[in-house]
Amino acid sequence: MRARCSPHFRFVTSPLLLCLFAFLAFSQEKPRLKDFGSSLKKLKWDAKQNTTVETKDKSKTPAKSIDEVDVVKVETSLVVGDVLVLDQRGNSVPGLTEKDFLITEEGKPEQVGMFSAGDNTNVPRSIVLVIDYSGSQFPFIGASVAAAKSLVDKLSPKDRMAIVTDRLDVLTDFTSDKQQLKDRLQSLERKSLPYYRSSLPERGRGNVYSSLMATLREAFAEDLRPIIIVQTDGDDIERLRNPIITPTLPANLPAQERDWRRRAIDEINAYNQNHITEFSLDDVYKAAEHSRATIYTITPGWQLIGVSPAQEIERYRAWQAKIMLSWTPPGRREIAADRMRHLSDEDFRIQIEEVKKMQSALALLATITGGWANFFSDPAEADEIYSRIFSDINRRYLVGYYPTNKEHDGKRRKINIEVRGHPEYIVMMRKAYYAPSPDQ
Repeated sequence: MRARCSPHFRFVTSPLLLCLFAFLAFSQEKPRLKDFGSSLKKLKWDAKQNTTVETKDKSKTPAKSIDEVDVVKVETSLVVGDVLVLDQRGNSVPGLTEKDFLITEEGKPEQVGMFSAGDNTNVPRSIVLVIDYSGSQFPFIGASVAAAKSLVDKLSPKDRMAIVTDRLDVLTDFTSDKQQLKDRLQSLERKSLPYYRSSLPERGRGNVYSSLMATLREAFAEDLRPIIIVQTDGDDIERLRNPIITPTLPANLPAQERDWRRRAIDEINAYNQNHITEFSLDDVYKAAEHSRATIYTITPGWQLIGVSPAQEIERYRAWQAKIMLSWTPPGRREIAADRMRHLSDEDFRIQIEEVKKMQSALALLATITGGWANFFSDPAEADEIYSRIFSDINRRYLVGYYPTNKEHDGKRRKINIEVRGHPEYIVMMRKAYYAPSPDQ
């Protein structure tokens, strides 16, 4: 029987490693994202538990919360994850060996049992790019596509990549065919159009969180190094259960602007209600923790989190001006520009706070998986970000251990990894995994 390992971390003994790599290289040539999104149909929002649960199947098994579903399937105890080590200047630390790492689980020491450098080309990487090409991305989609193509060029022969869109579509299944990947990416730029050209081919639908949720639940099975790159502004966060954002009308708007904004907000609220998901943001975070994937988020637009109030206003005005020029028909741009000039800084405050919540949610999503968040407002920055992501992947160590706690209790277990003799080093990694549930 082939061992099925934790979807959060994975461990294999060294004698089996080469066999596993050979199996991965073979298995990943087969279609793997068939019926993508089907797992979301099994989710049902439970208002009493305030979480999503699995609907009952024909075997009448009890519904399970996302904390209990597909957490760990394992016959051999293993825990493995990507680890990035930085010095006090933020530079990666090369040349470490397995003897340099100290691992604890729930405060108890564990022994390193598997180790590999991140740039080891014998360890295939499985990368899923979740890309948003909805209307809000139009000002940036050209740069985004060009940058993603540069990422494709950096893939090693054994790496596999898939592309998923915000329409809950698989643009291309896992493949090592670089030309196919780049051709499919190019097709997105042709489809991403401003609203005034809506009679042309359809844009994306902005359902990034649904596409991400499906990716976390369906994309990775036997993969040793799963990686997800999410490129979006995250505005579909309004359509999740327990939304952290509700469109609000700013006070003291000019009468004409107020009427226009009110109609727009009414339309947004109606659309959100008709397209609400069966899961919340917390459920996405839980799914990310259950997954073994390292997540990197890329937000096209200006970074508003972590800057001064004055910078927030300056950046948001620049952002809105860029969007206005992209979306507004040429004959109406001066009217739109005049409207923007008459809006005060306070008129933007509510929108700025909403955008900050969107950006913070994406940043936290990346952080809990050991990845990080990125922003770009200039096309030249996009390629730099993708280059940094790939460099980051190559600089990580693959570190694994057999946990001494063999209990199948389904509980979340905290992990800590340090570098021996270097308490000043910063170690970026997942901080927890889920043990097998009692029925596994």
